[in-house]
Amino acid sequence: MPIQTPGKRYGKRLEKSKVFGHGGLAHRSMYADLLITPMVDMFVIIVLFLIANFSATGEVLMMTKDIQLPEAMNVREVEMVPVVMVSNDQVLVSGTVIGRVEDLSREDYLNIPALEEKLREMKKQFEDLHSLAKDDAGGFKGDVNIQGNKDVQFKIIKRVMFSCATAGYNNINFAVMSIGTGKSLEEKTSMLTK
Repeated sequence: MPIQTPGKRYGKRLEKSKVFGHGGLAHRSMYADLLITPMVDMFVIIVLFLIANFSATGEVLMMTKDIQLPEAMNVREVEMVPVVMVSNDQVLVSGTVIGRVEDLSREDYLNIPALEEKLREMKKQFEDLHSLAKDDAGGFKGDVNIQGNKDVQFKIIKRVMFSCATAGYNNINFAVMSIGTGKSLEEKTSMLTK
């Protein structure tokens, strides 16, 4: 009797079976050709779909639930400039927390030093980037967007505006929601000129 390797043994009836045994006409090759052309076509379609759905303007303002923008009728489109967000709780510049509104309302002086420092740093980065690129046409214009909650005290908004002007951002724009149109929230977000 021949020596067999250990393992499952099927009965005499199933030894020649294609499913259970070692029988069958021929073994299939385990090598399969990769079809490159359909795969490239699929990736081209995906890239074209992503390009078609890409927003050219980008999301300039970050809409949060704790900031409700005031409404206005005379508006213009949002531009890509630094954004100062003023909620009921805190002041942020491009996502970086500058200070709490509660602490800022207790102080009597007009400027916010942390805000000025951050804006001056952003201005220096902008100027350094454009000087390295030798871009004379795109000089610093001093634009800034203030996205303030409609319930924030004017004292805080005044301090933010003063700090922006002191840091060299003299063109101050306020983010508002336009009224009188049936557009969606993102389409309605625009700027009211100072």
